Amino acid sequence: MNLIRKGHGHTHRGVIGVESAIVMIAFVIVAAALAFVVLNMGFSTTQKAKTTIISSLGEASSSLEVAGKVIGSGHITDAKLNVTAVPLKIASGGESVNLAPGTASVKYLSNSITYDDIYQDTLTVNTDGDGDPNDNGEWYQLREAVDDAATAGYCTNDPYDTAGDNPNETCAFIYWTVNSNNNDILDQGEHAVLAIVYAKNDRPSALDTIRAEIILPTGASLTIERQVPSITTSVVDLG
Repeated sequence: MNLIRKGHGHTHRGVIGVESAIVMIAFVIVAAALAFVVLNMGFSTTQKAKTTIISSLGEASSSLEVAGKVIGSGHITDAKLNVTAVPLKIASGGESVNLAPGTASVKYLSNSITYDDIYQDTLTVNTDGDGDPNDNGEWYQLREAVDDAATAGYCTNDPYDTAGDNPNETCAFIYWTVNSNNNDILDQGEHAVLAIVYAKNDRPSALDTIRAEIILPTGASLTIERQVPSITTSVVDLG
């Protein structure tokens, strides 16, 4: 009798041990599944955060940068600037920029005036005028570009003309000094110039602060700010 009871005790303990093992395995499987879900959510969150950071960096940085010295065309007798020229290029690692008037604008501020948008258009190889671009739509002199802009109707008058009339309104346009595909898009390797031609009463003089903002559909705007030095020559270095 004692042997039978003892054998029955071993049988029950074996069944309980198997049940405990099954429950433990179930817990391990559930824990593994939950861990996978948590890890997967973590990876997804990390990827979204990475995408957001990259997008934010793209929005916070401008694709354009100033590619050299900003210069002005000075009227020595009046001691004022007639034109300001800002050289531009795509920043290292930046995307191409569409400079068509529908996608870009130029805001201008000085000590006395503020204009929300003075941008007219880009000069292209098809723009005719006294200025003589080469076959690739490139202008090598500011004078020639301003002349063609006036001919194209971007600015009402050309201050370089013998009459010396300034436009009725301050205007801005962009022309290329290095052009590879004859369109409104500034690509890597191309160089452009933002030209601002001042109306007579808007012309900045010595110690005036001038500021232009090129506003683009994506990325941060490019801001150019300079203080006008004494105007004693026809070509003024604005730094």
